[in-house]
Amino acid sequence: MVDKKDTNIICYITKKTIKPIDAIPYELINPKIIELIKKKYPEYNNTHYISREEYKKYRYEYLETLLKKEKGELSKIDKQVVKSMIEQESLVKELSVDEVGLTRGQRIADKVAEFGGSWGFIISFFIVLFIWIIINTTLMMTRPYDPYPFILLNLILSCLAAIQAPIIMMSQNRKEQKDRLRSENDYKINLKAELEIRHIHEKLDHLTRDQWQRLLEIQKLQLDIIEDTRKKK
Repeated sequence: MVDKKDTNIICYITKKTIKPIDAIPYELINPKIIELIKKKYPEYNNTHYISREEYKKYRYEYLETLLKKEKGELSKIDKQVVKSMIEQESLVKELSVDEVGLTRGQRIADKVAEFGGSWGFIISFFIVLFIWIIINTTLMMTRPYDPYPFILLNLILSCLAAIQAPIIMMSQNRKEQKDRLRSENDYKINLKAELEIRHIHEKLDHLTRDQWQRLLEIQKLQLDIIEDTRKKK
């Protein structure tokens, strides 16, 4: 419904005046969504418009119904995907953690895990062991502070292993959390792509049917004109 005074359009559902840019014509709406609208508004037809906000509501309802038929109860992730489609939001998130957001303990855990899994740590470890053994067997033969079998060294190594292991596990837990978020993002993107492709196919099928219908009407009109021309002759 076009208002000639200000060229604004009346939303068929809310009966409110909307701008042309916010108006969705009948022809651009998915046939399945049209069915949902007609359940509440049977008189809705191709001469009417609806607002973009109302269209979002019905599209959300349609996508929810579609997923429930295939998957049953919707999960939180499924609802996020549907919402992102309606709001046209991006699902891709930055998975790398900003250094500003890390606590001091998390930074230390990452550094320890990074150094503990490198050749630098292995080489440094063997150098310290070699120096320790040389000092206590050669340089301090008379009064070594840690004589063979190096009990103090074993104690230090045991404490180092006991402290290093949980710190590395802390860093690994954070990496597992990032992997889980990455997997969730992949699932969301795949689900959204599947729904978008299905929506495009349905819209193309709808447009193709309309086009064939119009071609048949044009052909019928041409045949009528030809028939009339023959009768006049």
